[in-house]
Amino acid sequence: MGPRLADIARHAGVSEATVSRVLNDKPGVGSDTRKAVLTALDVLGYERPARLRQRSAGLVGMVIPELDNPVFPMFAQAAEGALAQRGYTPVLCTQTPGGISEDEYVELLLERNVSGILFVSGKHADTTASHERYQTLVSRRLPIVLVNGYTESIPAAFISADDREAGRLAVNHLAALGHTRIGFTSGPERYVPVRRKLEGFHQALAEHGLDGDGLVELSLFGVEGGHAAAVRLIERGVTAMVCGSDIMALGAIRAARQRGLRVPQDFSVVGYDDSQLIAFTDPPLTTVRQPVNAMAMAAARALCDEIAGHPVSHAEYVFDPELVVRGSTAAAPVAPAVSVPGPVTPEARVNSPAPPRRDPQEAAQGR
Repeated sequence: MGPRLADIARHAGVSEATVSRVLNDKPGVGSDTRKAVLTALDVLGYERPARLRQRSAGLVGMVIPELDNPVFPMFAQAAEGALAQRGYTPVLCTQTPGGISEDEYVELLLERNVSGILFVSGKHADTTASHERYQTLVSRRLPIVLVNGYTESIPAAFISADDREAGRLAVNHLAALGHTRIGFTSGPERYVPVRRKLEGFHQALAEHGLDGDGLVELSLFGVEGGHAAAVRLIERGVTAMVCGSDIMALGAIRAARQRGLRVPQDFSVVGYDDSQLIAFTDPPLTTVRQPVNAMAMAAARALCDEIAGHPVSHAEYVFDPELVVRGSTAAAPVAPAVSVPGPVTPEARVNSPAPPRRDPQEAAQGR
């Protein structure tokens, strides 16, 4: 059964005659009214007439690392919407361990004659990887945009968060709370964003007159990596941690609790990304927000402009992060939280076994 004009008119708040003019693609209807009628058609579950279906301007490839970290689906969703608004159909390519590689995805996208490719945290972010694959695409005059991971060797537009500032924001926040033993963890140092966060971390520590020697534990991305790094840093007496992602921060919180530490009373944690649902963790995570929507919009705009033949600066566009304070950070404990019974020196803390859970009454009295 075809769409009922009365239902559509009632939902859109217009007359049946107006609905008829829109469905028959007749002139004399304002753009807002036309949009309201088409939206009503979609909401009511009716299929748009063929003449009203937007034709795709072409396919655009989007290669992202994986979907386990919520920040990547967030970016993909924002970029897909921005590309669709410009008439392009995104082809999402996600990588999994042991699955299709980035190079294999590129070959598949080229076979589909994509108009351009958007790379998010790809091989371009790895300082040990060859960038020849991207240089080859540029030499073929295929528009590409690269997100998070700048290198001068690729003549393309880059979209990045200011990772150095992210590291500084986290340390400044923790130092203002009185923490002096602040640890850092992220993924492998060969990745550009990790190096930049680490630079910002050390710069901020120096500005506060704090020493970060021995307080950096680079690990694997993910909950397990954050957990393993936190165990080692807690043994070295840190009272707070800066993490390279929200997922790693959740692992750090789990490690602290397993060692009998309360978050944030005994141990503070700062994440990075501000991915979805992070505000609803226990405790709600203090984090440095990556401006995902603004970055996705800029990446889509730069790619579409280059596809259209407009000049695009082959430079790095850097976006400011934002500190979001929630419930996983608090003032430094009066005495460093210990992980074994009785007085413990820093040397003993390094070699101590997994501690028993602290008595809540003793912890409240600062012992």
